[in-house]
Amino acid sequence: MAPTPRSPAGKVYQASKDQLRDRLARIKGQVGGIERMVEQDRYCIDVLTQISAIQAALDSVALGLLDGHARTCVLAAPAEQQEERAAELMAAVGRLMRRG
Repeated sequence: MAPTPRSPAGKVYQASKDQLRDRLARIKGQVGGIERMVEQDRYCIDVLTQISAIQAALDSVALGLLDGHARTCVLAAPAEQQEERAAELMAAVGRLMRRG
């Protein structure tokens, strides 16, 4: 069995690796469903609705990871590393917000 994911500070992620894998597997299934919808020439708005649902699910995964990172890698970091870690966190948030 693989070790539990840990931050550079040595803390365990807030969301367990198994929870993340399960959620990502469900998202993968949703993507397969969209592929089938396209192959079946389903109504475009229905396909777009499913894409929106997947984006929301991925956002939820990302927020969980950001929460864990903020708690374990930023707040728990030594004081001299917190500013750098906070900047890294905000850069990641910025990348997540720049889509579309």
